[in-house]
Amino acid sequence: MKKIALITGANRGIGFETARQMAKLNYTVLLGARDEKKGKEAAAKLVKEDLDVHFLHIEPTDPVSVARAKKDVEAKYGVLDVLINNAGVFMDGDMGPGALVPTQVIRDTYETNVFGLHEVTHTFWPLLNKSKAARLVNVSSGLGSLTLHESGTFADMQVIGYNSSKAAVNMMTLHYAAQWKDTPHRANTIHPGSVKTDMNKNGELTVEEGAKTSVDLATLDANGPNGGFFHLGEKMPW
Repeated sequence: MKKIALITGANRGIGFETARQMAKLNYTVLLGARDEKKGKEAAAKLVKEDLDVHFLHIEPTDPVSVARAKKDVEAKYGVLDVLINNAGVFMDGDMGPGALVPTQVIRDTYETNVFGLHEVTHTFWPLLNKSKAARLVNVSSGLGSLTLHESGTFADMQVIGYNSSKAAVNMMTLHYAAQWKDTPHRANTIHPGSVKTDMNKNGELTVEEGAKTSVDLATLDANGPNGGFFHLGEKMPW
């Protein structure tokens, strides 16, 4: 029986390419998107490539939507083997000196990047635990690394809402991983790299390269890590 993988925010960019790569590895992919029209169009593109991809309407910031999505997945499949929390936002007004960024900008960022991510993880947790070897992948960013910021690596990327939200994702992932200690399940967080997407016009990597780390962590074997932060096979500093 094919494994079931859900990817949020998968109607474009890295999420869309992650869906394509997972489906090519013979997974049944649930392409999650908040916009029904865009989500169905994206899924249809991959179906035309003879891939086993199905649109799933899910708005991470809406508990009712997430609960409905979980009910649909449970009714059709009874289990979830892979959850890739890819949905994320980068808000206008977040750039510049942190103390000058309006609180609402930070709240709006956390609503999707942190609270939405946890809502999806919390709701689908029972279905993940029904898997023989679940894989949870949270898409973070090198910008969430306290070590890299302390060293000055990102001195020109002062984005307090986005950066702190990704640091929160890293910490949350460690908590999820701790619950799966001494089990066949694995939870990890990833840095996709500086990928050229609609959200990052000046990216250096292709979406194919950007999706690779998520796919690698989603398809770990039994000896794979639990509770790590990775980019293209290398450990990232916290």
